[in-house]
Amino acid sequence: MTTFALIGAGPGLGLAAARCFGAAGHTVALIARDAEKLDKLTADLARDGIRARGFTADVLDIESLTTALHAAAAAWGPIEILQYSPVPRADFMKPVLDTSADDLDAPLGFSVKGPVTAVHAVLPGMRELGRGTLLFVNGASAVRPNPKVAGTSIAFAAESAYARMLHDTLAPENIHAAQLIIPGAIRPDAEHSRPDVLAQRLYDIHTERDGFRHYSEPLPD
Repeated sequence: MTTFALIGAGPGLGLAAARCFGAAGHTVALIARDAEKLDKLTADLARDGIRARGFTADVLDIESLTTALHAAAAAWGPIEILQYSPVPRADFMKPVLDTSADDLDAPLGFSVKGPVTAVHAVLPGMRELGRGTLLFVNGASAVRPNPKVAGTSIAFAAESAYARMLHDTLAPENIHAAQLIIPGAIRPDAEHSRPDVLAQRLYDIHTERDGFRHYSEPLPD
């Protein structure tokens, strides 16, 4: 049995994705900063018969993120699927003319150094398995820069470039890197952006392994 590792575990999309991949037979490693929140999520999953465990880490702390992913693999088995979908902080979303060079340190750490750290931690295990999936989840500003949220627009664009390079480089090794763009807010009443619908879409991307960039719904004009 292999492991689905979720970076940015929460009660919305994170929990839905954990349920979806867990129901397919994967053990689930939940990674987030809040240990109490992780305990609640693992308890919710256990009631559904899904084997899950929480590992605390901050994506801005390279050492803690690496340690958490290594611990997850040691506890649950090789990580076959990695989902990187932490929610950006509100202070990343300043208007472009109010965004200084220093303001970009945390967004770039969050959306570039975090993913790079995670990939380097899980890639050896995927290579041993002979397969793997790297899932990157972003908002619309990853493909359509928004001057009202400059930090995330810049950082998401950089994350997109990194993920695309992984897609092209790792495909010959049967490791599929893909990106899901979610243009609008994730809401339980949304047709295309409900947590369960998005979770199924991510699972389909993992199994179908078709192309790099996917959209939960068309970008609005």
